[in-house]
Amino acid sequence: MPDAAIVVLAGTESPSDLGRVVNALQTAEEFDEAGDDVEIVFDGAGTQWIPELADEDHDYHSLYAGLTDLMTACHYCANAYDVAGEVEDSPAELLDEHEGHPSIRSLVEDGYEIITY
Repeated sequence: MPDAAIVVLAGTESPSDLGRVVNALQTAEEFDEAGDDVEIVFDGAGTQWIPELADEDHDYHSLYAGLTDLMTACHYCANAYDVAGEVEDSPAELLDEHEGHPSIRSLVEDGYEIITY
C-alpha cells in the first residue's frame, strides 16, 4: 500500500485554486478509500482553505468534512495568513515540527510520496 502526503499550497485567490484544492481532496479521498495511509497538509496560502471549506454552505464542504481526520496545517503559515484561530477551531492539527512548519522531510523519511497542489 502506498502512503501519500497531499500538500495543499494553493491559496483562495482564483477559480484555478479552487480546482487544485478540490483535486487534492479527491486524491486524498481515493487513497483513503483504498485503505492507504494518507495525510493532507495545508501549507502556505493553502491554510486559507480550512475556514473556507469549513463553511457548511461551501460547495465542497461535504468532501472536506469527510476527510477532516486526515488534515494537518502549518502553524507558522496559519498565523501568517491570519487564519490561525479558525484552524485552531478546526479538526486539523497545527504542525510546527521544523522552524514552525510541518516537516516534509519526516514524511519522506517515513516513506510517504509527496503530492503537491
